[in-house]
Amino acid sequence: MNLSEYIINDIKPLSTADKISDLQLLFNQLTYTHIPIKNSENIYIGCLSETDVYCFEKDKFIQDYSYASEGFFVRKDAIWLDVLETFAQNSSNIMPVLDANNTYLGYYELNDIITLFNQTPFFAEDGGTLVIEKGLDDYSFSEISQIVESNKGKLLGAFISKMQNNLVQFTLKIGNASLNDIIQTFRRYNYSIISGHEDDSYIENLKDRSDYLNKYLNM
Repeated sequence: MNLSEYIINDIKPLSTADKISDLQLLFNQLTYTHIPIKNSENIYIGCLSETDVYCFEKDKFIQDYSYASEGFFVRKDAIWLDVLETFAQNSSNIMPVLDANNTYLGYYELNDIITLFNQTPFFAEDGGTLVIEKGLDDYSFSEISQIVESNKGKLLGAFISKMQNNLVQFTLKIGNASLNDIIQTFRRYNYSIISGHEDDSYIENLKDRSDYLNKYLNM
């Protein structure tokens, strides 16, 4: 997946010699959370956020507030997952792109990268989504794959979606199989099933037995 075709150059970095009022005006015209800034030598030094800029005195120069710049960026050859991660870490919807020599090339828009994510098999292919959980020291990705594939399933994608209190949650996209057999196998391997699914006969059986017990006790 070649990301370079998504590099945008509509907005040129403002210079530290520009006024804060120029930056505020630009934010008024755009929907970006940040604007790239360069120094007098045309070198990218970081981004200033919209939240900060509106707190600055408009008659001063950007260089007076260069200490507030956030130096995030990605390289031209960064893969889309790393780009998406950098977006998330910096709460930004614009991502400067630099080459190996730190030359500013342009920027990515968050919506473009999310669109690429939506085109991956994890979202685009038919299949079921399953969320499982196990202890931090007890899980194995090879075991997870083996469980899915031993039940004739196709693992289309898997990622760690939560880590808390020594427990890890995995979100799985599974194709070519009924999830029920896979769910029951995960339980036998001591994985907890976090997501409910219509194919989960175990849950349905427990519900039926509970309803019967309640009916019996209330007779």
